[in-house]
Amino acid sequence: MTSRIVTLAAACSIFALSPLTAETFDYSVGDTVFEGFVAMPESEPRGAVLIVHDWDGLNAHEIARAEALAEAGYVGIALDLFGRDAVLEGIEDYRRETSALYGDRSEFRARMQAGIEAAAAMANMPAQMVLTGYCFGGAAALEGARAGFEMAGFVSFHGGLATPDGQDYSATEAPVLVLHGSSDPVPGSRMADLAALMETLQEAGVPHHARIFGGARHSFTVESSNDWDPQANAGAEAALLEFLDQIF
Repeated sequence: MTSRIVTLAAACSIFALSPLTAETFDYSVGDTVFEGFVAMPESEPRGAVLIVHDWDGLNAHEIARAEALAEAGYVGIALDLFGRDAVLEGIEDYRRETSALYGDRSEFRARMQAGIEAAAAMANMPAQMVLTGYCFGGAAALEGARAGFEMAGFVSFHGGLATPDGQDYSATEAPVLVLHGSSDPVPGSRMADLAALMETLQEAGVPHHARIFGGARHSFTVESSNDWDPQANAGAEAALLEFLDQIF
């Protein structure tokens, strides 16, 4: 594991600043090696937040989010679900990797579980964790909820909301928070899909909340995206912090 000290200029973040230490960590499923990223606050952490990346893999977006969470007093952990050697050079590569996991839900869950276990085994890691994710990662957070992962909460940022055939939320034991844009045009992520998810969670008896950002489109938290919406992004960050404060 290669350590490095990281500082973050959080000009666009509402998170309070404090020193942090960050490093990468490896884990594997079968012959595939994955490389995650963890940012630790210098003070005693309040809890841990796992982040599953967007469809383009673990990159600066998730690393910045993990660092910001550490600055807010939590352990921020960015998981890798594609593999350290995955080729991620464009849309076709992103579609290949995500489609493979959507088509093999057992592998999807195994990769998340391996990252969670690797993170949990680190020194000074809090016992309580919340699983979050962006876009593909938001769908992953809901997959983890349906899998019954032992988390303190689940948070989807502009994720895929549809429940796959044969799945349900009967094993979900922690609250679910959905942060979503009202103008999301992506199939499976539209307002009708959000309404269906809320009804499904209600029927399953799962505590659930949604924060809808009017006019925000799909990737509203991603600054490099055409959907970037700084006001909606700030609102989503605030909603996450409120949720974490209630959980931890």
